[in-house]
Amino acid sequence: MSQCLQHWTFAVNASRQPASTLPPWLRSGLGRASEVSRVQQVIKQRQIHTICEEGRCPNRGECYARGTATFLLMGPTCTRSCAFCQVDKGHAPLPLDPAEPSRIAEAVETLGLQYVVLTAVARDDLPDQGVGQFAATMRAIAQRCPQTQIEVLTPDFWGGDPDRDRAEQAQVDRLAVVLAEQPVCFNHNLETVERLQGQVRRGARFDRSLRLLALAKQLAPAIPTKSGLMLGLGETQAEIIETLQALRQVGCDRLTLGQYLQPSLAHLPVQRYWTPAEFEELGAIARELGFQMVRSGPLVRSSYHADSG
Repeated sequence: MSQCLQHWTFAVNASRQPASTLPPWLRSGLGRASEVSRVQQVIKQRQIHTICEEGRCPNRGECYARGTATFLLMGPTCTRSCAFCQVDKGHAPLPLDPAEPSRIAEAVETLGLQYVVLTAVARDDLPDQGVGQFAATMRAIAQRCPQTQIEVLTPDFWGGDPDRDRAEQAQVDRLAVVLAEQPVCFNHNLETVERLQGQVRRGARFDRSLRLLALAKQLAPAIPTKSGLMLGLGETQAEIIETLQALRQVGCDRLTLGQYLQPSLAHLPVQRYWTPAEFEELGAIARELGFQMVRSGPLVRSSYHADSG
């Protein structure tokens, strides 16, 4: 999926791996089947997508019960080919649906959602990289459900213009469109440490993602920024800490750390299962570095407990 999607997803499907190969702390069931079924029915009726369902996030029942969900904008097909993500890719995405924003807003109202995360596949095929659809959806939700808080989890908005100056200015302009709608949090995931970026995030770059987070803080200082990492792809603890330090240097306020789970044999294999105790240790280090909010645990995903700040 796109970097954004990447971002969004730590949402990989643990059930694709035999339970016997998973450590015991990753063998929990989804639970809350009634909540999952209710949300699935609503989104199917309205022909919309959530990363909760596309990525089969292990926490989706819990989040639905809390009145939160993460909607996937601009269709289920990504224009990038990240090696960890199970979102559909490899063929041309569909044209934008102008009715998508209103259908998502209707679903938010029907489900009584209090907190919504909007994410998207990467749409490098679009001149504006999809920022117009982000903005339109945020406005539609705000008009229909003014009390609902909206977090955005975006791609890097890098359009690939060969002229670097133009490309950088375009990234600023696109980001400004999204921030003008006043989300309660701006999220963009680094996904992994700098050494592994090329292998894991095809089409994305570590420096571009850090730049986006820095720009968000410069353009809208009052809006908290957030990022996340998947662990288990071959990174070391020292590399993780270096990455956390880099995030703090660009003013990143919030952090999620979760375990990568291989969606299928076609995706990158898990190199290591980090233990709950190790996640706790890394979470403590992150707090010492100054992150205002830290969620760190094997089943933590980008939008996990997003509503609690």
